[in-house]
Amino acid sequence: MNLNRYVLYILTILILSLTIGCGQTVKTDVTDGVIEDIDILNQEPVVGGEVILPLTNFSTLNPLLTDNFYYHQFSKLIFEGLFELDDDLNVIPKLADSYNIYDEGKSISVRLKDNIHWHDGKRVTSEDVKFTISAIKHAGNNGTYGKAFESIIGREININNFIDIRVIDDKNMEFKFEDRFANNLECLIFPIIPKHIFDGTNENTSYQRALNKKDYTPIGTGPYKFVSYEKFKSIRLRRNTEYWSDIPYIESVTGRVLEDEDLVLTAFETGQISFAPTIGVDWDKYKQNSRIKVLEYISPSYEFLGFNYGNNILGGEKGQAIKKAINYGIDRQQIIQKVVLGHGTQIDVPIYPNSYLVSNAGNIYGYNPDKARQILNEVGYKDLDGDGILEDEEGNRLSFRLITNSYNIYRLRMAEIIAEQLSGLGIDIQLDFDKTFKENIDEDMKSNQWNLFSEKIKSGNYDIVLLGWETSVVPNIFSMFHSSQIGKGNFIRIADEYLDTLIMDTLYASNREEKLKSYEELQKFVIDELPYISLYFKNRGLLVDTKVIGPLNPSFFNLYRGLDKSFIPEALQ
Repeated sequence: MNLNRYVLYILTILILSLTIGCGQTVKTDVTDGVIEDIDILNQEPVVGGEVILPLTNFSTLNPLLTDNFYYHQFSKLIFEGLFELDDDLNVIPKLADSYNIYDEGKSISVRLKDNIHWHDGKRVTSEDVKFTISAIKHAGNNGTYGKAFESIIGREININNFIDIRVIDDKNMEFKFEDRFANNLECLIFPIIPKHIFDGTNENTSYQRALNKKDYTPIGTGPYKFVSYEKFKSIRLRRNTEYWSDIPYIESVTGRVLEDEDLVLTAFETGQISFAPTIGVDWDKYKQNSRIKVLEYISPSYEFLGFNYGNNILGGEKGQAIKKAINYGIDRQQIIQKVVLGHGTQIDVPIYPNSYLVSNAGNIYGYNPDKARQILNEVGYKDLDGDGILEDEEGNRLSFRLITNSYNIYRLRMAEIIAEQLSGLGIDIQLDFDKTFKENIDEDMKSNQWNLFSEKIKSGNYDIVLLGWETSVVPNIFSMFHSSQIGKGNFIRIADEYLDTLIMDTLYASNREEKLKSYEELQKFVIDELPYISLYFKNRGLLVDTKVIGPLNPSFFNLYRGLDKSFIPEALQ
């Protein structure tokens, strides 16, 4: 531990020792110098104060080009779109006043809210939306939203043909899509930028200015206005007193640039910033600190077991029964408690647990080892030689090789627990990887191990794989299971015509009702066939200084949601 790190560590311990308590109060210095308790539960909203949010090194302030997680979340205080997502991942209007989907989903008409203004006072019009779409097209796959469109639609697209917009008047516009994609509405969640700021001598010049990475001045419609940027140090915002919705209480927001996530956490622990995403899973310790509140939310990180359909047993006649027995034989709640300290959300399908798309079929399995044994017995598996492992009638042992990227300590522990649990059913799980976790593994070691792991997957040299997907707001089922994706995302090599049809139905549903129905049918198939056994979605936490009071409701797509309606008591400003 270097000297600077040691000093920060000592400061952290001192601050924690002064703030740990059980009550809903925080300590503050008042004007006469006396330390008083502030009751944070009975405060009236008041204007003023500052919050400091973390940033890590990023390359641009341009919301259409940034690939930095921290700035992307920060920029949502500045920029807004026509639509946003609610808790259930439903698309709801933001700057849009109303909309209508027609022409089998290929057309969407949108009307802007009245009196929406840019931070410089100019009125927002349909031309701004059209300009933004054109800029996104101009950026292509080099831009953030060109990539996002492909993720949302679920396959590769030609962005120039994918979407067009026709301006009807200042408030009304019509979007035209090349096909009746089920997720067309989700594609209208992008930040709108002001056309008048970037107008040049011709269209290309305008788009080049709009897509400039350097010297970019953020001007949006959001609750906070850009004030200044000191490169590699900080961004300053102030509240937008002309905001079209409720004007924020908190006077200013500062984004402080820190080297990495570890320093973000240290800065929060030492009181230098007001918010910090948690690292790892051991963050319940903060709940005993009266200066800190922890807001937990479900992340898009999904963990699963995938079955190699090239395996004669798993892909054969008895494979479906064996996979069901394995599902009943795994105690996922025990895994969640032991591996991620309870910070996980169990589900039976590879769809975000809070999504409106999850049907009643999405949660039917539970831990039931007796049922697992019954299923295996019904398909002819018994312990013929008394060694504790089941065999079929011909004496073939029920044994499978499980692989994972074992430098991931969570997956290593999961694999060991799963092997132990299934051994109790008479299923032998051979952990086919390096089981010695190295504390100080470097990037080269990770890369080498990942390459070896990837080669096993590509060659089909495994039976079961323990892995994870970082899912999007729209489930990426096409990549996972469509037969055209074998050798790509479909590394389990499932090829089923009916499944292909179900997947395409979810992608091309012509309306929202048809979309729900198609996802329900798809989930029934996945639950019955079990190409994956879904383990859980990881939960994450946002650490918040308790002086910030309000309806904070973080999500993976909007980390600081509710900050614009929060406040800081006057005594704590």
